[in-house]
Amino acid sequence: MENCEIVLAGFGGQGILFMGKLLAFAAMLKGKKLSWLPSYGPEMRGGTANCHVIIDDKPIGSPIVTKPSVLVVMNKPSLDKFEDTVAEGGYVFVDRSLIEGEVTRKDVKPVYIKATEIADSIGNRGLANMVMLGAVLKTTGVFSLEEIEETMKKSLPAKKQALVEKNMEAVKKGYQTV
Repeated sequence: MENCEIVLAGFGGQGILFMGKLLAFAAMLKGKKLSWLPSYGPEMRGGTANCHVIIDDKPIGSPIVTKPSVLVVMNKPSLDKFEDTVAEGGYVFVDRSLIEGEVTRKDVKPVYIKATEIADSIGNRGLANMVMLGAVLKTTGVFSLEEIEETMKKSLPAKKQALVEKNMEAVKKGYQTV
C-alpha cells in the first residue's frame, strides 16, 4: 500500500495510541513520510481515544485524516462515529468481540475479527490491539510481520523488551485469522 491513511479508534486503555505509534515508527524505519496524531478524552481509561496515522512517499500536508483508507474500531461508538468517513473501497476492521453491529455501508470492505476473544485465548485481553494490527497487516500489506517485529524491538524501552514476544504472538494470531 503506497499511501495509507488510517484512523484507529476505541476506548482509552485499549492500546489505540500504541497501535498508531507502531505503525508510525514502522513507517519511519522504512523511510516513509508519516504523521501520527493522537486524540483522547481527559479520562485515562474508559474515555474515547483515536489516532490518525498517515503513511506516504510524498510530503504530508495535514495530519488530519478525513477519508481514511483504513478504519480500525474497537468499540461501537467509534464505529458509529467514523464509519461514514471511510473512503470508498476502504477497509473497516471491527472487533467483533465488542461490537455486535454490522458495517452498514456497501462501498467499503468490512473485516470482522474477534480480537478481544483471541487475545483472551492467548492469556492477555489487553493484546486485542495487536490482534487487530495483525489483521490490518495481512489485509493491507502496509508492513510485513518482520517489519513490525523489528519496530517493536527498536521502539520499546529496554524494560519492556520482554513484551515483544507476546505482542508478536497476538499480531500473528490476527494475521492468521484473516
